[in-house]
Amino acid sequence: MSAKVYVGNLSWNTTDDTLRQAFSEFGQVLDSIVMRDRDTGRSRGFGFVTFGAGQEADAAIAGLNEQELDGRRIKVNLANARGGGGGGGG
Repeated sequence: MSAKVYVGNLSWNTTDDTLRQAFSEFGQVLDSIVMRDRDTGRSRGFGFVTFGAGQEADAAIAGLNEQELDGRRIKVNLANARGGGGGGGG
């Protein structure tokens, strides 16, 4: 069962690849993405990393929360599961 972590307080210089590199030591990274502003393309200062297993996500949270990445102390925690009731429809 895959698990997604939220990564906040990212440096403007952090990319999808540097995010993946930082988190890959804790397990298999299935996906890493830095959220970007739709208009400017600039980082919005947060992103998400998806691991293959929940214990890998837990290890990454324990290992990287409040640690420095690209000069910023990042915040790492489990991504909030989005409940139903959002957008779209038939």
